[in-house]
Amino acid sequence: MARLTRSEMKGKAQTVLGLLDPAALGSTLFHEHLIWDLTPPPLRKGPVPPGVDTAHWWNLANWVDPDIRNTTQRDVGIATRAVAEVIEHGGRCIVELTIGGIRPDPEGLAQVARATGANIVMGCGHYVHDYQDPRNAERSVDELAQEMVDAVQLGAWGTNVRSGILGEIGCQWPWTDLEKKTLAAACLAQQETGAALHIHPARHQDHPWMLVEFLRAHRADLSRVIIDHIDRTIFDDDRLFRLADAGVILEWDLFGQEGTYYGLADIDMPNDGARIRDMRKVFDRGHGEQVVISHDICHVIRLSEFGGHGYAHIYKKVLPHMAKRGFSQDEINRIMVGNPKRLLTFV
Repeated sequence: MARLTRSEMKGKAQTVLGLLDPAALGSTLFHEHLIWDLTPPPLRKGPVPPGVDTAHWWNLANWVDPDIRNTTQRDVGIATRAVAEVIEHGGRCIVELTIGGIRPDPEGLAQVARATGANIVMGCGHYVHDYQDPRNAERSVDELAQEMVDAVQLGAWGTNVRSGILGEIGCQWPWTDLEKKTLAAACLAQQETGAALHIHPARHQDHPWMLVEFLRAHRADLSRVIIDHIDRTIFDDDRLFRLADAGVILEWDLFGQEGTYYGLADIDMPNDGARIRDMRKVFDRGHGEQVVISHDICHVIRLSEFGGHGYAHIYKKVLPHMAKRGFSQDEINRIMVGNPKRLLTFV
């Protein structure tokens, strides 16, 4: 398969089915997982039975009962039905960020795109330290960067399916040397490809600013860097505004998680109303060009097929609620169409 050149890609977006005019992307969920495995690697001991026991839905949704059936979704049919619901409710594009360590399936994503007509943009790179292939510790920054460049220009994970964005590059707390090396490689890959860069920050309120300083030192284009999971990381206006003023993209991507309880950090998880209020503050400060949203579905119990809110939740519930809370249609279009279009266009 021939390598795409930077000039061939410039001004275009890239889905799992190939290059296209960014104007065709449409309304976009900017951070999802369709086919994934977030089961901790030590617990991956063989085939996982499909589905979950919905009799224990509340416990699963509120982090009471761990269940590997809830952290693993490998069924293309389930993914296809879930994406079809998004299309039915007005969505058009999904950024899918299942990357190294959480078992990406590029060809499965291509099947979903063909079956539904969705524009699916696939990420690349590696997730947090604990999920990374141990061999990455011996690889150089340049080797990791070239892997990401190849994913964008040639094909990812041994396939001919190309990535259209970098990340979500994973970080945990404490931030490890391997994760810093992976992010440094992603900065090089951004410079080489002109792609935007997603970052999964550590679960520590000061880590996003540490990322900004690191990215500046590694010559990343901050206007094309998305800091994910703002809603589980930043809880005060000073930190929020400092990030916005730095020029990075802020992503509220846990829409649909309405409960207080969060099993991965000692926080009170905000609900959708709180997310919308924080986004309004950022808009009022003049940073509306720096907001994207999504659900980050990576647990089976959140799929509508298993009683959850599903990938269409933003279209069915959140956008109408935003309109009630003072967001104009132009502002909603900026979040769902304009900002994603800009970020998914290679520069």
